[in-house]
Order: sequence, then structure tokens, then C-alpha cells
Amino acid sequence: MSRFEQNQWALILGGSSGFGLAAARKLSAEGLNVCVVHRDRRGSMERINQEFDAIRATGVGFLALNLDALSPDGVNAVLDTLPGAMGPAGRVRVLLHSIALGNLKLIAPEKAPGPAPLARLAAALGIPQADLDRAVDQVAESGESVLQALRPTDYGTALMDDEDMARTIFSMGTSLLTWTQRLHRAGLFAGDARVIGLTSEGNEVAWRGYAAVAAAKAALESVSRAIAVEFGPHGIRSNILQPGVTDTPALRIIPGSARMKAGALLRNPLGRLTTPDDVANAVFLLSLDEADWINGALIRVDGGEHVA
Repeated sequence: MSRFEQNQWALILGGSSGFGLAAARKLSAEGLNVCVVHRDRRGSMERINQEFDAIRATGVGFLALNLDALSPDGVNAVLDTLPGAMGPAGRVRVLLHSIALGNLKLIAPEKAPGPAPLARLAAALGIPQADLDRAVDQVAESGESVLQALRPTDYGTALMDDEDMARTIFSMGTSLLTWTQRLHRAGLFAGDARVIGLTSEGNEVAWRGYAAVAAAKAALESVSRAIAVEFGPHGIRSNILQPGVTDTPALRIIPGSARMKAGALLRNPLGRLTTPDDVANAVFLLSLDEADWINGALIRVDGGEHVA
């Protein structure tokens, strides 16, 4: 039996991989109609369409729109198309912001590094570094990210500029407000709606190459609190989920992500990394009637990683 009304929908921004896709799978399995907005190249669509077909097979209403959710034309296209898919009584119960489009440049040039850890280890063992490199790679590929963390990180030489910073803050931060305002203005929110954003531990901890995304996450959290206060009288609850380190396509492009995964594995009380399904379960819980008194919160979904 579905926990949602027949005419209720989830609108997921960035739903073709990672947290967004996992949430689409979970919510559809629980009976909520789903609209996924994503931006992917043609070469990726075979895999993505298989995922979308599995969601359609649950029997819920499903709409996938491959367009730029951050452009005015893209927003307008969604708002023009979604009402027809939902039907006259259809309304958005859940807006999930899962857009991962940020700049990962350094803000200052790196100083020349000393010998890499693997080079020092090879010298201490008296073996060629190339042999040690191959061995570490082989073991790391089997899941030993602690060894992978020993490898040097290439941050590149390009540095962050104002445009990089502003674009990232909008894409991964303040665009949550853009979508909330536009959906409300169009009268598409349900009477009891849930706006959900995703942040990370980078909101408090400085990681190399993460300055723009960290700023975006701080903006996202601030905007979510403002939505909770100012849209609350309109029946809209707004909350932020903070997943632990999760092995997603978005994480893998972050310089030094192997070190982040290794550190998370070592300190997590439950002995594993967070998964997209863990976060999707939390999205589902926040979507239920029983969560209607949770508003303006930041909820960590990390198995205790943050406090360990």
C-alpha cells in the first residue's frame, strides 16, 4: 500500500546517478510518482535508460527530462511539461535538489611537494617504485582505498576565479531557492510539500580543491533555513541531509577522494561507507506524513561518521 496520494509527485533535480537516482528508485518503489531532471550525454543514456525502465516498471507515473536544470530555458521547459504529466490534480510533494555541478580548482598554487609516500616506502623496502605502484594499484582496485590514499593527488595548475566560484554557488547552492520559488509561483507544490537539499562535511572542513563547493553547500544550508521560515506558512518544509562520504560519480572527481574514503572507513563506527540507498531511505522518511514537524533541520546520514 502506497504511503502517498495518487496525484503526488517527486521532482528530482539531478536524478540519473548517485543520490538522485537512488531516491528516484526508493520513492517510486514506495508509490510516489517521479519526475527526474538530468543532463547527460547520449553515450551515457543506455545505462540511464535501463535505470529509468526499472522505475517505470514499478507502475508509478514517471517523467525524465534531459535538459539543463540550471538555465532559465531549462526551468521553463520543466514547468511547461510537468503539469501535463501530473494531470490537473497533480502536485509536487517532494523537491529533491541533487545537482552535482561544481568547480574543483585550488584557490592557491601548491608548493613543490617532497617525496611521495610510496616513493619513500619503496626506498625503505629496497624495491623499484614502479613495482610498488603496480602492487598498490592492484590491491586498491579490490577495495583497499587506504592504500590508494598513499598515491599523490593531482590538483592541476588552474586556479579558481570569480566566475568559477559564482557558478558553483548557484549550481549547488542557491538554485534550490530558484526552483522553490518557481514551483510555488506556478502553484505546483502540494499543500504539505518537502524541499530537500544535500550537503557534505565540506561545509565545515576545508578540503583542497573544494572551496567553491564548500561555499555552495554553506549557501544551500542558509537558503534551506530561509525557505523553512518564509515558505513554512505555505505548507512547505525544507531540510538538508548531510550524507557521509559516499562512493558516487560526484565524489570520484574530487581530487583526493581516495583519501576521503580511506579516512571515512577508518573512523565510521559501523565500518563502511555511506551508500546512495542510505540517503534515499532518509529522503523517503522526510517525505512521509509523520515527518511533517521536521523543518529547517540539518540531518546527518552517515552512520555516526561525523562524531567518530
